[in-house]
Amino acid sequence: EVHFLGIVDHPNLVKLIGYSYAEGERGIQLLLVYEYVPNKSLEDHLFNKALPPLPWKTRLQILLGAAQGLAYLHEGLEIQVIYRDFKSSNVLLDNNFEPKLSDFGLAREGPAGDDTHVSTGVVGTRGYAAPEYIETGHLTAMSDLYSFGVVLYETLTGRRTVDRNLPTAQQKLLEWIKLYPVDSKRFTQIIDPRLCNQYSLTAARKVAKLADSCLQKNAKERPTMNEVVETLKDAIALCDNSPLT
Repeated sequence: EVHFLGIVDHPNLVKLIGYSYAEGERGIQLLLVYEYVPNKSLEDHLFNKALPPLPWKTRLQILLGAAQGLAYLHEGLEIQVIYRDFKSSNVLLDNNFEPKLSDFGLAREGPAGDDTHVSTGVVGTRGYAAPEYIETGHLTAMSDLYSFGVVLYETLTGRRTVDRNLPTAQQKLLEWIKLYPVDSKRFTQIIDPRLCNQYSLTAARKVAKLADSCLQKNAKERPTMNEVVETLKDAIALCDNSPLT
C-alpha cells in the first residue's frame, strides 16, 4: 500500500500523509496516515437509510470521479496498476462528495512486456471479483472493469450486490437485472426507489448499458476505463439536457 500510494498523485485517489513502522513488546506495529475524508463512503450513502439519498447527478459524478481514478492507475503511469478491490465501501467522499479511492493493500502491478496477465492468488471481495480471475487467478485491468460494473448497478438500483446475510445476493441481482432489460418498459422498476423518479431515464439507460458492457463474461469485450470515463461524461451531459422522469 505504501509502495503504490507513494508513487500515485491524482485528485480521486486518497493521499498518504505518512506511515510508521515500529517493533515493540507486542510485535510489529504498522500505521498508515491518510488525508482526512469526512463524508463516509459511497456504500454508506447508498445503503444507510439514516442518511439522505444521493441525488441522481451526484451519483453519476461520484462514479465519474472513481472511473477517472481507475483510468489513471491503468493508463496514466509508467507502470499499470490493477486496483483489485474496487467496491462501493472503498470509494470515500469528501465534504463536496468528491470521490477518493482508498485501500490499496491488494493493488498489483499489471503485466509487463508481452505478458497478457498477472498470475496471483485470488483475493478481494466476493461478489465484486471478475469470474475469470476467480476461476484462473489470471489478473488484468479488465478485472477492475467487472468490479466497476457491479458498483454501477448498485448505484442504479440502491441494492447491495454483496450481503453477508445473503451469500447469493450477486446472483440474485444479476438475475433480477435480466428480468428488467435496459430497453424494456420494465427497466424503470430496477431504479432505486429512493430517487423518487428524480432522474434522467435516458442517462439511466446509458449507465445500465455501460454496466452490462463492464459485466461481459469475456473480459476482452469489456470497455477500457477511459471509455467508461467518456460514457459517464455523456450521461452527465444528458442529465443537464433532458428532463427528469
